[in-house]
Amino acid sequence: MMENSVVTRWIPGVAVARNYRRSWLRNDLVAALVLTALLVPQGMAYAELAGLPAVTGLYTTVTALLAYAAFGPSRILVLGPDSSLAPVIAAIIAPLVLGDSPAEAVALAGMLAIIAGLIEVIAGAVRLGTITDLLSMPVRVGYLNGIAMIVLMSQLPKLFGFSTDSDGFIDSVAKFIEGVAEGETVAASLALGGVAIIVMLMGRRFAPRVPWVLIAVAASIVAVAMLDLAEEGVRVVGALPAGFPSPSFPSVAWGDLGPVVVGAFAIAIISFADTAALSRSFAGKLGDRVDQNREAIGLGAANIAAGLFQGFPMSASSSRTVVADTVGSKSQFTGVLAAVAIIVLLAGANDLLADLPSSVLAAIVIVASFGLFDLARMRWLLRVRRTDFAASVIAMLGVIFIGVLEGLLVAIGVSLAVFIWKRWRPHTAVLGRVKGVKGYHDLERHPDAYRVPGLLLFRFDSPLFFANAPYFEESLLQAIDADPGDVRRVIVSAEPITDIDSTGAETLAIVLDELDDRRIEFGFAELKGPPKDRLVAYGLYDRIGDDCFYPTLGRAVMSYAAETGVAARATIPDGGEPNRSR
Repeated sequence: MMENSVVTRWIPGVAVARNYRRSWLRNDLVAALVLTALLVPQGMAYAELAGLPAVTGLYTTVTALLAYAAFGPSRILVLGPDSSLAPVIAAIIAPLVLGDSPAEAVALAGMLAIIAGLIEVIAGAVRLGTITDLLSMPVRVGYLNGIAMIVLMSQLPKLFGFSTDSDGFIDSVAKFIEGVAEGETVAASLALGGVAIIVMLMGRRFAPRVPWVLIAVAASIVAVAMLDLAEEGVRVVGALPAGFPSPSFPSVAWGDLGPVVVGAFAIAIISFADTAALSRSFAGKLGDRVDQNREAIGLGAANIAAGLFQGFPMSASSSRTVVADTVGSKSQFTGVLAAVAIIVLLAGANDLLADLPSSVLAAIVIVASFGLFDLARMRWLLRVRRTDFAASVIAMLGVIFIGVLEGLLVAIGVSLAVFIWKRWRPHTAVLGRVKGVKGYHDLERHPDAYRVPGLLLFRFDSPLFFANAPYFEESLLQAIDADPGDVRRVIVSAEPITDIDSTGAETLAIVLDELDDRRIEFGFAELKGPPKDRLVAYGLYDRIGDDCFYPTLGRAVMSYAAETGVAARATIPDGGEPNRSR
């Protein structure tokens, strides 16, 4: 029994297979057929976006579905090539490929997937699944908006029927405009791609359950074949290699491993951030609970499998997961059936998509890029918190003008900088009593609040650490100097102070010296156990005095009132003892 529990813990697919219900089969089969119609063209399109042969998108899709069905904890999540990840892959491997060498690009992408997968598996195994918290929501939104711009710009030349060799976003825009101006547009390609975009967008709006991607792909193939448009300059995919590759470890030059490893860390963070967010969303909807560390292991296993079968890094897909859920998928067996369908396609009908226009693949990617834009949330951030809006814009501009991979580092840096800034200069407040309201409240919000004569109630809304310790000293002493009376005792409302580092302790000792010189007593109210333990270790607990640590602000005020006889009645609020601050 113990052995079985270990197996199901590490390979959740075993438990799914054991507990599978026959009543689910019809739903899973229908969902698999609909899903396959999306997976094939999207996988090929995202492979080309990553700078790889289209067929590698199908290899990646198959291995992702099968590996996640075995190792993934979510019963609904669909993994595969992703529009937000493909530009990052291209940015990493493109500088390393010598000349036009698809085989070298495939090997680099495979190694990238394997290393990223190993990072994700290790992170999950040592319970570091929360590493994606380095990307805050505003920065994530800005990053994806920047990716959307890059994706859109990279596909416009293909939509118009020509190609460009550009370096960076600005150069891409310039080369595209130049190509259009010089008459390189292939009208038939543009017409096919444009109609495909209209069909997918309008169809998604008015009949979202219909597989409009499949309809657009099938219609374009028929049009190319019947009108012989390939002879008119329309670029087509051509016949795919028959069969499925055998597992092999990609061969990469030693000199390329450094950039690949660095890129793999970026891939791991991006792919797991997307997967974790989507997994949490659907787990909540379905009433499930998903361990994010197990999710990291499932994603890592899928990436490793893709790398061994000529694939590239992938993540969860929101659009394909939504489709699977909408058409009634019950388990990961949906993905297994879809993978089998794709293998059958490669084995026996590899020329079925030979006449698929490249402009229609570009249209699929362009429509996907529209889903990456989140202008509504940008407007919301501008309205509710401008610092978060600024961080989002910086992340977006970093991706667009510096580069996709560099933009990710900028995005993480912005997230950390915003966090440090908010803790560096946290909110502080002098507190007073508001008539008829329990607790003690910020005088800036309640200027008419009552202040106990001789007692300063001061709140510092952050842990006390090296970056904000001088600000603590400065703001506390300024509050004392600004007090209209003669301050005899300071009580720090310490509920927000969850930690005190050694620099904070050093600064606190300086503050105590200054208050001793001024003959002002000092105490804490509502200080939690862990920071109190730190004060004991620093030798400051005994200096402050055990009787100067109060469980609540109310107790601190009543103690002062009892000792001094100052305004005792005014300290008791209507309805009970004051013990909270706002």
